[in-house]
Amino acid sequence: MGKKAIEEIEDLRAKIRYHDKKYYVENMPEITDYEYDQLMKELEKLERAYPQLITPDSPTQRVSGEPVLSFTSVEHRIPMLSIENTYSEEELKEFDRRIRRMLKHARQNDSSVPARAGNVGLVDEIEYVVELKIDGVAITLWYEKGIFIRGATRGDGFKGDDVTANLRTVKNIPLRFLCTDNKSMPSVLEIRGEIYLPNKEFQRLNREREEADEPQFANPRNAAAGSLKLLDSHITAKRNLRLFAYAFGYYEDDKFASHIECLEAAKEFGFPVNPYYKLCTNMDEVISYCNSWENKRKNLDYQVDGMVVKVNSLKLHDELGSTSKAPRWVMSYKYHPEEAITRIEAIKIQVGKTGTLTPVAELSSVQLSGTTVSRATLHNFDEIERKDIRIGDYVVVQKAGEIIPQVVRVIKEKRKGNEKPFNLPKRCPVCKSDVLKEEVYLRCYNPLCTAQAKRRVMYFASRNAMDIEGFGPALIEQLIDKNIIEDYADIYSLRFDDIESLERMGEKSARNLLNAIEKSKDIDLHRLICALGIQHVGSHAAEVLSGHFGTLDKLAGASVEELEEIYEIGSVMARSIVKFFSNSHTRKVVSKLKSAGINTKATNKKLRPVSNIAKKSFVITGTLNGYTRKEIEDVIKNLGGKVSSTVSNKTDFLVVGESPGSKLERAKELGITILNKEEFENLIKKSN
Repeated sequence: MGKKAIEEIEDLRAKIRYHDKKYYVENMPEITDYEYDQLMKELEKLERAYPQLITPDSPTQRVSGEPVLSFTSVEHRIPMLSIENTYSEEELKEFDRRIRRMLKHARQNDSSVPARAGNVGLVDEIEYVVELKIDGVAITLWYEKGIFIRGATRGDGFKGDDVTANLRTVKNIPLRFLCTDNKSMPSVLEIRGEIYLPNKEFQRLNREREEADEPQFANPRNAAAGSLKLLDSHITAKRNLRLFAYAFGYYEDDKFASHIECLEAAKEFGFPVNPYYKLCTNMDEVISYCNSWENKRKNLDYQVDGMVVKVNSLKLHDELGSTSKAPRWVMSYKYHPEEAITRIEAIKIQVGKTGTLTPVAELSSVQLSGTTVSRATLHNFDEIERKDIRIGDYVVVQKAGEIIPQVVRVIKEKRKGNEKPFNLPKRCPVCKSDVLKEEVYLRCYNPLCTAQAKRRVMYFASRNAMDIEGFGPALIEQLIDKNIIEDYADIYSLRFDDIESLERMGEKSARNLLNAIEKSKDIDLHRLICALGIQHVGSHAAEVLSGHFGTLDKLAGASVEELEEIYEIGSVMARSIVKFFSNSHTRKVVSKLKSAGINTKATNKKLRPVSNIAKKSFVITGTLNGYTRKEIEDVIKNLGGKVSSTVSNKTDFLVVGESPGSKLERAKELGITILNKEEFENLIKKSN
């Protein structure tokens, strides 16, 4: 083992950690994704050659290779106590007065404190630090000599679950301190922070779960909490969780005098600290800053449900101490969630494309967070029973994470006695087949259920699947209700006369639709796999399966064991795929698709590493004559590029068509390369 190899490995690790900070913490990347990947590959190559040099804090060890079999309990060195909450400005002022009374009383009775007139001067100056209260999951991270050792959830405050493997997948948690000055680094340091899921990631995750016919998360906090408790850290890694560090817990070597110093040190060590904290010299300033964020927080890409007010001096933390439940030096000022009162007019059942029954409350229309709300999901039937929700009840509704309308509680004092309890359905409301219970869900297993057929056909024809333009819900309703089609394979046997006579259809519309149907036959295999509507298989999993098997026949003949060997395909998905293709009705539908001439082979060419746009990030604005937005995106992706919806420092090119939006000005401000239609086409030609 040569000295040169050791130096190369340490040099690579230092470079990767540096670029991790620039990308994940500072949002100011200095190298391309491709260059970053090359650094990582080189490090992996060296560690394979010298496995004895692999360390737990190496960037290559960020994601655990094997699922966690169970969670062990971790005792917190310093309890993770609750924070006292208030929604009242007056209680914040009382919090300040109480602190002053306690300190004055303690010092008047302390013989070591020199006598002074009333000792009032000793507590006149109290600084507070005010921070955004991130609506996430509290965790603790334990570091020894700057290396991440373990991480745990808050649990009951005294013991939590060891979720180290899952926390290693959170990209902005440093596996090793990034500071180079060892003198300023405590030998042991516990970082406390909040794990959260950005709003866009929450919405993306719910869209994927809807695609795979899985229950959606109620809010970003629940999604984050569930992600930390997954047994497979590879799945956690795909959730794109993030951290904000907000405090030090236990640490050795007394180096800090104030909370502000701790936040600044945390940033030096490489931790992401929410930038919107403020040092305030009095409670009026605290309250003003808290109120200033009540509306501004809605512009953030993460959930904030209040502000946290902390005494700045760590010495005063020690003097004030804690009760058995909460520290005396901190108070949470929470914002009132926007709520509305309305009446449940009915509870209807939606039947998903794989037969899942979901109860939905139909409400008297009400304004909430700037939109009109007339429906709210009730998630599952256990929730109806738990909240004792009845038809005719007056209820309080709010948007979970200001995103999804939900029923918070029933106003039982407004009941008049004529409200009707909701009876658990024993049969599918559409096909009348018996339903079976799976955990908290009910499912209809009739493959000929028309409700499922409508949802499956709708999904099959959707933009992310077979992309059949003009094949909308109203048309699908008519085709199935009139028994013209039974399943999505029957789409390809439709004739002009079947369509032209339908409501809101004419000769031109019918011919356009038939052309769109014919065009969809040549779509790539991964889009077909996604369109089939296999439970738990969304668009990303479909790409993985298409890339691995190459043909639909090979996928259909795969065993559970074969599927489980594929990275990103878990046992639940594997069993679902095998169950789908073993169903006689499925085999019949797939046979009809093949007979209709649907492409069942992967047609995408392998990306060439020499492509000029491989790993480059594109944003598109305006209209490019001759192209649909989807066609432009496909061209970029087929050449290894990435397409984003927002302009940022990570954007390489902005493609500009007619009538561009505000993205153009943003790109100019950031100095991003701007391409018109001709320049974009020339770039693509050079990449082919």
